[in-house]
Amino acid sequence: MTMRRPPRFTAPLVLVVAMLALCGCSGRKGLSTRSSPYAPQSESARDPSTAERLTLEAADLIDSDPEKAERLLREALTADLMYGPAHNDLGVVHLKRGEWYSAASEFEWARKLMPGHPDPRMNLALTLERAGRTDEALATYQTALDVYPGHIPTLQALARLQIRSGRSDNRTREHLSVIALEGETNQWRVWARERLALDPNANTMPPESSVPGSP
Repeated sequence: MTMRRPPRFTAPLVLVVAMLALCGCSGRKGLSTRSSPYAPQSESARDPSTAERLTLEAADLIDSDPEKAERLLREALTADLMYGPAHNDLGVVHLKRGEWYSAASEFEWARKLMPGHPDPRMNLALTLERAGRTDEALATYQTALDVYPGHIPTLQALARLQIRSGRSDNRTREHLSVIALEGETNQWRVWARERLALDPNANTMPPESSVPGSP
């Protein structure tokens, strides 16, 4: 499953996520003298334009140089703690490393700061899924659809997990019908059509290698 990042224009949840006080992350010269991006910040001290620039710079490095991407994202949050896309992308960095707690914390920040955007909620659900918290993951995928009905990446992730975990319901076939027509890739569309040809409520899955987005 591909982690989602917000566009560049810029749940019922049982998991209790504390807002981490991550220290020892210094910003670039001229950004701030605060030692942690999570330290209290006055409204006048916020610099959203710098946060956006650094986040966009980091987005291109998440796959190729995650350490540098993390450093840039922490600098972005030092510039503006309330810049949601930086929290979301930092969560993606943690998620790629299997750091579930840190990833969930950042996605919670992003979810609260970007209430109408599905990506932080979908990423939080993916974190819960990979941490083995299937029921919470299913519920959190649904919250992404609540704020953005018909969001194709979330429909794909939710249908995949419903079938994989044997928790298909009456909506699963509806999700598969949409994916069969509008899936992000041909692989997703073919997978959905194959599932529709079978019983989507059956506790069976095709070989792992043929499932789009398999971890």
